[in-house]
Amino acid sequence: MKQTRIEEDFLGSLEVPIHVYWGIHTKRALNNFPISGERVNPSLVKALAMVKKACCQANHELGYLDFRKFTAITSACDEIAAGLLADQFPVDALQGGAGTSTNMNMNEVIANRAIEIIGGVKGDYTIVHPLHDTNLHQSTNDVYPTAIKIAVILGLRRLSNAIALLQDAFQAQEKNFGAIIKIGRTELQEAVPITLGAEFSAFSEAFSRDRWRTFKCEERLRVVNIGGTAVGTGLTAPRDYIFLVIEKLREVTGLSLARGENIMGETANTDAFAEVSGILKAHASNLIKISNDLRLLNLLGEIHLPAMQAGSSIMPGKVNPVLLEAVMQTGIKVIANDGIITEVTSRGTLQINEFLPLLAHALLESLTILENTNKLLAKHVSAITADEAVCRAHFDRSSTIITALLPYIGYEKAMGLLKEYQKEKSITTPPSSEGARVLSSENNIGSYLMKRLEPEIVTRAFSPYNLTALGFEKNG
Repeated sequence: MKQTRIEEDFLGSLEVPIHVYWGIHTKRALNNFPISGERVNPSLVKALAMVKKACCQANHELGYLDFRKFTAITSACDEIAAGLLADQFPVDALQGGAGTSTNMNMNEVIANRAIEIIGGVKGDYTIVHPLHDTNLHQSTNDVYPTAIKIAVILGLRRLSNAIALLQDAFQAQEKNFGAIIKIGRTELQEAVPITLGAEFSAFSEAFSRDRWRTFKCEERLRVVNIGGTAVGTGLTAPRDYIFLVIEKLREVTGLSLARGENIMGETANTDAFAEVSGILKAHASNLIKISNDLRLLNLLGEIHLPAMQAGSSIMPGKVNPVLLEAVMQTGIKVIANDGIITEVTSRGTLQINEFLPLLAHALLESLTILENTNKLLAKHVSAITADEAVCRAHFDRSSTIITALLPYIGYEKAMGLLKEYQKEKSITTPPSSEGARVLSSENNIGSYLMKRLEPEIVTRAFSPYNLTALGFEKNG
């Protein structure tokens, strides 16, 4: 049996495997760009299929496509948007041509699937043509950026939901750990006393901001350049199509999209993507910072992270904070991608940005890995346990807890008590017993203060409520 078919373009002819839905333009892209081995992001493929469907609907309603072609093309678009035929998009994510290879790959797959639906044979473009029909009144320069924005908006919504899960996990632990007093730390040194719940509330608040920013920033992407064709002037597209296609796109996607008032500006400039990427970078920064904080708290023994896997091939029993390390690496990758996206947005020239494939790959990758990471971290945080005894031991041995007594006894008296304690400690505690002293409940400043001051005052000053209240009440 014949294994290939011959297809032609203005450069000549090529053999294409007979069973595939793509054609000569995709074949040339496969030959030209064997670069990363990574395919175009599936979310972009699905978004582009939705754009093609909207274009087809507008063209049919205005009489530019007959009913047979319309039904076949829209059916093919629906299948692709549902994730079918995913193996028919083999083009490398890194490609020249401002996304033309991806657009043509889509045009060919839609056309050949539509031909098949009608009852024809793949490659018989007299039935449905990739350019004359599926790409009718379109250019890569308007459908491709529009598809990127749709894919990113949908990705932002998924990410916002994933961040909400993480925020909820920290809020739950904030309640669980609300009564556990501990020592706060600044500059990796002991600071004033706090509660473990308050510490987790700060983590939760950071992710609350991330969630809000991620949810709101989709507004930056709702203005698209569909209908602008090559450079935003709508050249070769009928005016009635230009006005109708945005309405069809809103229906197909369910998104509140709008055609830009200055379509040339929307086609030439991609700064909105840099703005959105900056929001993702801020979230990545929080993930890195808070994951490292959790590692430190685990090291101190104040919390216990859930064990994930054996931590060493040579040290029996060693368990490492591997999930947090993975989260931090995700954050580093997102920050690196932000640098790529910023560079790409600055590299557009005159009427288009020819480096959009790299931007799409980096931005959609960031959204994907952040969504997955937030879901994993939410489960991890929910399984964290606290060691109240260790928290209390660190609290009781820290001389900085006396700061909480200043409203009751004043600075001078507090300093005098601290000097007396340090003098007594140096007499009664040999240096060799430092480790035992840390965990001792009899030779620490907490016990010392209970002996030297009214226990009621010390208990009140060191209560979880007092340590986390905003200031102190004058007559409290």
